[in-house]
Amino acid sequence: MAGQRAGLHADMTTTQQAGGASPVDFDHFGDYGDFRRKQADQAAAPKPGEFVRPAYPFRGRVTADGSSGYPAVPGRYHLYISWACPWAQRSAIVRMLAGLEDVISLSAVDPVRDGRGWAFREGPGHSLDPVNGFALLREAYDATEPGYDGHISVPVLWDRETSRIVSNNFPDITIDLGTQFGAWSNGSVDLYPAAQRAEIDAINATVYENVNNGVYRAGMATSQAAYHDAVTRIFATLDELEQRLAGRRYLLGESITEADVRLWVTLARFDVVYYSHFKANLRRLTDYPNLWAYARDLYSRPAFRDTTNFDHIKRHYFVTHSHINPSRIVPDGPLLDWDAPHERAGGARRRLD
Repeated sequence: MAGQRAGLHADMTTTQQAGGASPVDFDHFGDYGDFRRKQADQAAAPKPGEFVRPAYPFRGRVTADGSSGYPAVPGRYHLYISWACPWAQRSAIVRMLAGLEDVISLSAVDPVRDGRGWAFREGPGHSLDPVNGFALLREAYDATEPGYDGHISVPVLWDRETSRIVSNNFPDITIDLGTQFGAWSNGSVDLYPAAQRAEIDAINATVYENVNNGVYRAGMATSQAAYHDAVTRIFATLDELEQRLAGRRYLLGESITEADVRLWVTLARFDVVYYSHFKANLRRLTDYPNLWAYARDLYSRPAFRDTTNFDHIKRHYFVTHSHINPSRIVPDGPLLDWDAPHERAGGARRRLD
């Protein structure tokens, strides 16, 4: 088995070329294999057929005082992201909300990945690697941990000074961007205010388990029972959030917090992808008056709008997940009016009976 892994690894890393990764080639490289590896090892799943998210092993933290070994300083860190990935979009939203575009650089990978995983190519909305000249994101993982054979994920926070990954643990990255770069932040938002952290953490935990990761648990389930459990929990939580937003503009009141960023990236993809592709289809986002208006309210802000690329989102999910969509056909719809008036600022909010 070790020899097979080594051979596969070598094959994947010999595709670098001066212009980045060679084109996507499913026939030669196959599909990105995490799904099949996870599902083959059902011993790791608490219930048969249930999706298990892989580990995120790089968990360094950036601190304002540098006590973690990674001080918050301008120009040192780079974010590798995919505009398609909800976890990665969170980091881009927080970076823009805090006004850190000139403090932390950012680049995006090709939204379509074959068996080699995320890759750097020139294209609309994505580019070659401007920091290291890598062809494949896995090279950043290899540079950090030689021979790394785990999950290759975005976002990645890269440290130029030590030439290694600081973190690929997406919940930590946005917290650190929002709290440790205050000396360079525009000060317009406090996404993780100390007095509300316990409440934010509680909401985030529920939303992550039942909504953010819940759509994946539905879409990647390989048993009816696991799928039904996931879908039931998705919509029970969305129903609760619909009621919560009847009495407040954002999840914790009149100010955007980390909780809104984390929920919004799933709402943005819900009708476009998750409703059909992941079979999360009891109701659409547009069937929830408050949630749909809330989502449009956030979208009206540049940090949410400008980091949302629906083309990347749709092509990533529908082309990459051949076990769900074997034809790799990307649907034309749905047609959604994200610019429709939301009437959330000082207006009435609809209560459900």
